[in-house]
Amino acid sequence: MSSTSRRSLLSSSVAIGAALAMGSRAAQAAPGIPAGIDVPPDTYKATNLRVRQSVMGWCFNPIKAPDLARHCKAMGIVAIEGIGKEHYPAVKDLGLDISLVGSHGFAKGPVSPANHAFCEKSLRDAIDLAVAVGSKRVITFTGMRDPAIKDDEQAAKNCVDLWKKVIGYAEEKKILLCLEHLNSRDNSHPMKGHPGYFGDHVDVCVDLINRVGSPNMKLLFDIYHVQIMDGDVTRRLRQHKDVIGHIHTAGVPGRAELTDEQEVNYPAVMRAIVDLKFDGYVAQEFIPTWPDKIAALRHAVRLCDV
Repeated sequence: MSSTSRRSLLSSSVAIGAALAMGSRAAQAAPGIPAGIDVPPDTYKATNLRVRQSVMGWCFNPIKAPDLARHCKAMGIVAIEGIGKEHYPAVKDLGLDISLVGSHGFAKGPVSPANHAFCEKSLRDAIDLAVAVGSKRVITFTGMRDPAIKDDEQAAKNCVDLWKKVIGYAEEKKILLCLEHLNSRDNSHPMKGHPGYFGDHVDVCVDLINRVGSPNMKLLFDIYHVQIMDGDVTRRLRQHKDVIGHIHTAGVPGRAELTDEQEVNYPAVMRAIVDLKFDGYVAQEFIPTWPDKIAALRHAVRLCDV
């Protein structure tokens, strides 16, 4: 090869490399996405699939549930939750599971006897709906503290009494009731923290589950809430592995994307979940701050596909 040809080839290679680098930087510097974030392309699809990923629909509003489900299917997410039941048929037609069925909500819970009739009906209805759509899990909560109930032991007993009224039906229908622990520290946003929530420490929730005494009563281990209230996430996952029925994610402390600007090392946590042979769902429940919410979801899915 002549020296002129070598110079031409070198110049072409440098130009191509520069163009690729510029394209990569341009993709990473998309409006609203922090510089240096490696966002997967639109064609990305999870390949390892050792973590069964789901997504919480409400976090991605105003994207409509059927549109979100189509994006989920494309990127390898296997399930969805937190959407209206009217969307369940369309989601099922796409081949996605309903990973968790809603019930009475986090505010009006069994901590107060005044709520027991409402909670019992709501849970029984949710169990029936879960059976109808082929889901295995129904969420439940302790509810917010009742100012009239000063004694925590009485509040705990109230919760256990209500769940014992329902758990036999859950066992009969082969449904897991999953009690979610929520943080009571963050008061910056109505869905980032829940001041006044009774079941705000994970060990409290595990104790309540043990007092119900059924294999169908499980813990919804929300990594975001656990980190804020108690920390020591991977040790707690191992400690409570026998009662964990469902898992949620979000960046800490702001409940945003799972980037390296937040404090949880999500790949390490996911590897711990895989090591535990957890066969439930891990649902992405962060609130996107990037303008492109689907790009944020793809980023989180790839990060957790260990």
